Amino acid sequence: MVHNVAIIGSGPAGYTAAIYNSRAGLEPLQFEGMQPGGQLTITNDVENYPGFPDGITGPEMMVQFRKQAEKFGTEFVEYKNIKSVDTSKRPFVLEDEMGGSYEAHTVIIATGARAKALGLKKEKELMGYGVSACATCDGAFFKGREVVVVGAGDTAMEEAIFLTRFCTKVTIIHRRDVFRASKIMLERARANPKIEWKLFEKVVDIYHDEKKAVTGVQLENTEDGTRQDLTCGGMFVAIGHQPNTEFLGEEFDRDAVGYLKLKGGTKTSVEGVFAAGDVHDPLYRQAITAAGMGCAAALEAQHYLTEKGLA
Repeated sequence: MVHNVAIIGSGPAGYTAAIYNSRAGLEPLQFEGMQPGGQLTITNDVENYPGFPDGITGPEMMVQFRKQAEKFGTEFVEYKNIKSVDTSKRPFVLEDEMGGSYEAHTVIIATGARAKALGLKKEKELMGYGVSACATCDGAFFKGREVVVVGAGDTAMEEAIFLTRFCTKVTIIHRRDVFRASKIMLERARANPKIEWKLFEKVVDIYHDEKKAVTGVQLENTEDGTRQDLTCGGMFVAIGHQPNTEFLGEEFDRDAVGYLKLKGGTKTSVEGVFAAGDVHDPLYRQAITAAGMGCAAALEAQHYLTEKGLA
């Protein structure tokens, strides 16, 4: 069976694309991956998505998105990752890690990006309980607290500056005294009276209470190995993101990090393949922008199918 649209990935971008394509009668096939719902499934509270004045948890939101896509006829493939997309053939051939093969006239890539982690034992366990990788998403929950930001690039400086809107103190932790951040962003951070600095230090442990609320971190000096405890009410990891594009071939244009480059709208460098969400967006990384691009990708896939006389 040849599908009109294959959507690789779930989350706001993938599910929105599925809703639009299924409402158009295209009966899309959606590969949800090993983490259906994407990064939102590790986000406890979402208060900045329009339509939810009382907030909603990330997992609850993704359940609602999925139900809506299912209502209109989306077919789901659960807990399977696509390992390759053969774009040399028409229709495209997608293969999963279990040996399954699927054909589709168009493909929407919505595999997102994953936040780079420090690799600490408690980091994943405490994600959403005081450990975060997105100040824009979670900063308001830390009002009146002292927090730390780990990182040395523009993202870390931006996150720290943003957090000073809510937090009484923000401490930037960096293992060296040389920063990757641009001069202007570093100067802005240094000029902010709420930002303090812990240089030549790295986080080696995270402390928390019985409710998993972060209470502090343990630092290790990168020069002499001495350790010290730092009290804080939250930790933001800002060492970058990695787009989930490793499974794609060289015919897909990507930047140095791996984000897909688009050629107008949501078109990738391969005709008939579109992208939506964090897989191409290193700037905003928000649920609502991902959903918007999911809509755009679905509409462009529809137009492509019509123009080619495929649907």
